[in-house]
Amino acid sequence: MQELGYLKETPSQTAGPYVHIGLTPNYSEIGGVYDVDLGTAMVNDKTLGERITVKGRIIDGAGAPVKDAVIEIWQADSTGLYNSPSEMRGTADPNFTGWGRCPTSATDGVFSFETVKPGRVPFKDGRKMAPHITLWIVARGINIGLHTRMYFPDEAAANAEDPLLARIEHRERVATLIASQEGSTYTFDVHLQGDKETVFLDI
Repeated sequence: MQELGYLKETPSQTAGPYVHIGLTPNYSEIGGVYDVDLGTAMVNDKTLGERITVKGRIIDGAGAPVKDAVIEIWQADSTGLYNSPSEMRGTADPNFTGWGRCPTSATDGVFSFETVKPGRVPFKDGRKMAPHITLWIVARGINIGLHTRMYFPDEAAANAEDPLLARIEHRERVATLIASQEGSTYTFDVHLQGDKETVFLDI
């Protein structure tokens, strides 16, 4: 019998100090790769829904902002549909990408997205989840991209029913997934370590 040559797992390694350069070359003053960095614009003048700004910082264990991270976000449109081939419940807003990418600023470590407030989507068992935005974070020293969610402070009733939030054992940590709000701007700081460490999801 022929012996099967099983592939061995490749050792993980940090994304390195250059991940933001590779993913956002124009921001890093490297031209000729893309006309504009992928994920820069999520909306246009025809996008449906409530326009919002989502901003924040990635904070390390020492309390300092990480200034070379990249954040990607995924979310449903304003009616709760995803711009994805796997979306079987209907057709998402064609003028909304549902996905964005942004580096943290080299000066103050802030990231910012212009988007719309998402609608509610079903959990795998059919229960409705609260409106939320999924974040993926990569930076130096992070071996595997970190996943988390941002929920909205003005959706208290929906948050109380959310199946994922209900699974968080230490209830005081739920607050690490709730943004703060000022008008149409939602601020969401992600703490990588420490007393305020954000809840991360094993996806």
